[in-house]
Amino acid sequence: MDRIRGFLMRPRRPDANVARLRRRKQLAAYIYRNLTKLTSALFIIGYAWMLLIPIPLLSRGTYIDENALQPAQVNTYWNWGNVHTADLQLYQLDGIRERNFTSEQRAELFRTEFSKLGLAASIQNYTFSTSKGTISGNNAYAVMSSPRAAGTEAMVISASWLSTAGHGALNLRGISTVLSLAAFLKDYSLWAKDIIFIISDDYLHGMHAWLNAYHGTIPSNLHTDPLEHTSGVIWTALNIDYSSHSFSHLGVFHEGLNGRLPNQDLINSFRLISHYTGGVPMTVYDHLEPSDSVDRSPEQSIFPSWVPPFIQQSPQLQQYGYGVRNVVRHIGYQARGMCSGVHGLMHQFRIDAITLFAVPADGPHGFYALGRIVESTLRTMNNLLERLHASFFFYILTSPGTFMKIGMFLPSAILVSVAMLFKGLGEWVTAGWVYEMSEASLKGNETEKPSPAKDTWRNRRRPLLSALIIVVATHVLGVLVFNLVCSRWFAEHPSFLAPTIFVAVSVIPPILLPLLSTNAPEAAPTSMLLKSSNLCLASTVISIMSLLNFSLAAMLAITMGVPLATSYTSSSTMTSRLRYAGYCMLAWGWLVLVPGEVESAIWNWEVLGVWFAPFICIVYAPLVMQAAIVCLQGS
Repeated sequence: MDRIRGFLMRPRRPDANVARLRRRKQLAAYIYRNLTKLTSALFIIGYAWMLLIPIPLLSRGTYIDENALQPAQVNTYWNWGNVHTADLQLYQLDGIRERNFTSEQRAELFRTEFSKLGLAASIQNYTFSTSKGTISGNNAYAVMSSPRAAGTEAMVISASWLSTAGHGALNLRGISTVLSLAAFLKDYSLWAKDIIFIISDDYLHGMHAWLNAYHGTIPSNLHTDPLEHTSGVIWTALNIDYSSHSFSHLGVFHEGLNGRLPNQDLINSFRLISHYTGGVPMTVYDHLEPSDSVDRSPEQSIFPSWVPPFIQQSPQLQQYGYGVRNVVRHIGYQARGMCSGVHGLMHQFRIDAITLFAVPADGPHGFYALGRIVESTLRTMNNLLERLHASFFFYILTSPGTFMKIGMFLPSAILVSVAMLFKGLGEWVTAGWVYEMSEASLKGNETEKPSPAKDTWRNRRRPLLSALIIVVATHVLGVLVFNLVCSRWFAEHPSFLAPTIFVAVSVIPPILLPLLSTNAPEAAPTSMLLKSSNLCLASTVISIMSLLNFSLAAMLAITMGVPLATSYTSSSTMTSRLRYAGYCMLAWGWLVLVPGEVESAIWNWEVLGVWFAPFICIVYAPLVMQAAIVCLQGS
C-alpha cells in the first residue's frame, strides 16, 4: 500500500506549454531589465557593420550562374573596316555639332542613316509637361528583324545624345558606334532575337519617352504618338557612352530607378568578355582600381592630405578606400532612387541593362576594342533561352571582381531597426505602469524602516487617440508640403518659398499642440505613447525598405535610428525648444540647405516617376517631426 500511495502521490511533471510560457516570461523580463544595454549593443553592431561593408573579407568573387551565356567563347568579326565606318560616322556627327543642328534635324539624319541600311526606322516626337514647363525631344530608332526567329524577343543597343560624363559632353562616339554596329550586324544571320537600335534625345527623358511608348505605359504628362515600328519583348540592353577621344577602361553603371538592379550575370559576362575578348579592363563606374591609378592616387584617396604617406600607401587601406568609393557612390544613386545612366530606365520593364562607359584617357583603346566587346556581348545575350534569373538581383559591387550578396549587408540595417523596435516596445511597457510609494516611504519614518513590499507598481491606461492624431496630422502635413514643392508656384519662386515652407512646418506644431486634449493624470503621458508608436513605425519602415532599397534603408537607419531613440521630454523649456529646432532641421532642413537636390528630386518624380521626393515628404519628415513633438510636449 505504501508503494501504491507513493506512486499515486508522486509529483507530476510540469506541462510543456506552462514551461514554455514561463521561459518566454523570463526572457521578456530579462530583455526589459537589460533593454538599454541591448539596444545600445544593437545600434553599435549595426552601424559598425555598415562601416565594414567595403572590406574585402565580406565580399566574394563574381561568377556566372547561367550556363547558357558562354561569355567570351565566340570568334568576333568586327574588323578595322568597321572602325573606318565608325570614323566616317563620327566625322559626320562633328559636322552637325558645328552646324548646331536642332533635335528634329538630328533625328531625321539618324533615321536616314538607318534607312540606308535597309532597316525599319522611324522618329518619335514627345513632350513632357512638368511644373517648370514642357520638355520636348525627338528619338530616332530602327528595328533589325531576326532572320532565325519570329521576332518575339529583342535586344537593345542604345546611345543618348548627352553623355554620363556631364558638363554638356556629347556622346558622339557612342552614337557613331551604334550606327556602325547597325551596318555591321545586319550582314550576319546568326541572330535569334531582333535587335533594336535607339539614339535617344538629351540624356534621360528621351529614352524614358521611348520605353513608355513601346510598352504602352504612357503617363498623363507625356504626349507622344504610338511607335511606328515595334518588336517583341526586350530581354537585355546595352547603352554605349563614349564621349572622349580614347579610353583605358570600360566602366559599368548598373543602378536603375527606385533602387532596381540588373541581374548580376549580365555584368559578370561583360567583365569576362571585356577582359578576354577586347583586352580592356572593366571597372566599377569610372573608379580605377588602386593598381591601375598610381598616377591618380592623391585625387582618388579617401584620406585627407595631412595623413602620413605610409598610411595612404598601405595596400589594404587603399583597397578599403576603393571599396568605400564604390559603396558610397552606389548608395548615392540607389538611396535617392536615381538611375546611374540611360540603362536604368529599362529596369522597371524587367529589362536587364547596363551602361558601358569609356573612361577618358590618352589610350590605348578605341572603336576597335569597343566594337569587338559589344559584338561578343550581344552574341552572349543571343544565347539566352529565357530571361536572366539564376544570379543575384540584390548585391553591391565592391570591385570589378568582387561583390556582396544581400545576406552580408542586409543585417546592418535590420539590427538598427530591431533596436528601434525594442526601444519602442520598452516605451510602451513603461507607459503602462506607474510606481507608487507607500506613505511610510514618503514620510521617511526613522523609527520604522520602510518595507519594500509596501511600494507597488500600478497598472495605468494607455489612451492612443492623442498620439494617433499627432501621427496622422504630421503625415497629412507632409502631403501638403509635397504638393507645394511640386507646384508651378514653387518652381517659379524656390528661393522665397523654400524658407517660408520650412518656417511654416516648424511653427505649426507648437501652435496647434495646445489645442490637443491632454491625457488624464491617471493615464500614460501622450509623449511616451507617441514615442513608442513613432519608434515602432520607423522600425517597420526601415525593415520593409531594406528589402526593396537597402541603400535608402541604411540612410534611414543613420538619420532616424539614434535621433528617434533619444527623443525625450524635458522640464527645461530652453532645452525642449533647442531639441525641437534640431529635429526640425533634420526633418525639413533639406528645403533650404540643398536646393539643387530638391529640384532634381522633383524633376525625377515628375518625369521619371522616382519615389524619393514623395517618400521624404510623406514618410521620412513626418516620422522625424513626431520625435520633435515628443520633445516639445515636455515644456
